[in-house]
Amino acid sequence: MTIIDGKLLAENLRHKIANEVRQFSRPPGLAVILVGDDEASQVYVRNKSKACIEVGFYSDALHKSANIT
Repeated sequence: MTIIDGKLLAENLRHKIANEVRQFSRPPGLAVILVGDDEASQVYVRNKSKACIEVGFYSDALHKSANIT
């Protein structure tokens, strides 16, 4: 049985992705529209934004009220 170090695997993958992104003239990006004030969704979006920044992606989040039409 092989034990996998998930944190090390993820770190290596992030480094590989960051190196690939540096070769682009314009970085890829992630845009998120968050509707309402759900705490779990806010944490999720914040973590995705942090992950994007770590690898050199553009990240943008648009927050709207829960009662938007």
